[in-house]
Amino acid sequence: MEAIHEKILEHKRRGEDAVLVTAVDKKGEGPVKVGIKMLVSASGDAIGTVGGGALEHRAREEAKALFKTRKNKLETYLLNEAEVSKKPDDMTQLPMTCGGTVTLFYEFLGVMNHIYLFGAGHVARALGHVLSTMDFHLTVIDARKEVIETYPYADERIHQGFAEFIDDKGIRDGSYVVVCTPNHEHDYHVLNKIVEYDLSPAYTGMLCSPEKLKDYIDKTYAQYGRDIDLRNFYAPVGLDTGGGSPAEIAVSIAAEILAIHHGKSGHRHMRENVHEDYRYWEDQ
Repeated sequence: MEAIHEKILEHKRRGEDAVLVTAVDKKGEGPVKVGIKMLVSASGDAIGTVGGGALEHRAREEAKALFKTRKNKLETYLLNEAEVSKKPDDMTQLPMTCGGTVTLFYEFLGVMNHIYLFGAGHVARALGHVLSTMDFHLTVIDARKEVIETYPYADERIHQGFAEFIDDKGIRDGSYVVVCTPNHEHDYHVLNKIVEYDLSPAYTGMLCSPEKLKDYIDKTYAQYGRDIDLRNFYAPVGLDTGGGSPAEIAVSIAAEILAIHHGKSGHRHMRENVHEDYRYWEDQ
């Protein structure tokens, strides 16, 4: 048990996600003691056990699924000789001969999500200040050494070229990306890398004017065609709150990220203000 707790701390120090699976209830026969635990990492490696056999295999697969939902889960299993199936009473049957039931609690250990912020200027600083009050893991990338070294809010500060960072490290699936580099060329390079590597962030927002967006969309369609998926692309970035200062823009971006994270709809996004010829997400 001590090794599991040490491993949890190690994952936390590295900013890595994990799922802790705990047997919280048992009725009848079965190779399980209440309280035993298994820790599953995002790579699929595991330490500890919840009883072995089909139960443990199922627990690993359920744990892996939680790296996408990032939520806790409670599930009860009936251990009999039937094939894996769902019973009407919401218990999952597993092919084990024990005949008892086991309830496992899956606890997601990680941040709400990972946010990559390309650029560390005025809006980025204001946004980092807002996001630092929440349970996000913030990685900030900037090629300007004097700017990135004085950025106060990030969990990770990366002094590197914007596009080069994606070449070297990529970005996590399902994460959030905000692009606000010092010039349009760098912005486009970051966005193009996401397209070229077929990366899958849940959200990519670009700080831009409607004119800059039109230029980007025209160039992107000319280079990649109109079949690329831009549904998760938000430009101009943020909710339409009416504010224009760096602090106000930061609040609108953070609010947009939270709305998407929590699956809320009905808000007016800044991208909805663009001319109908450039409503790129409606092409999907």
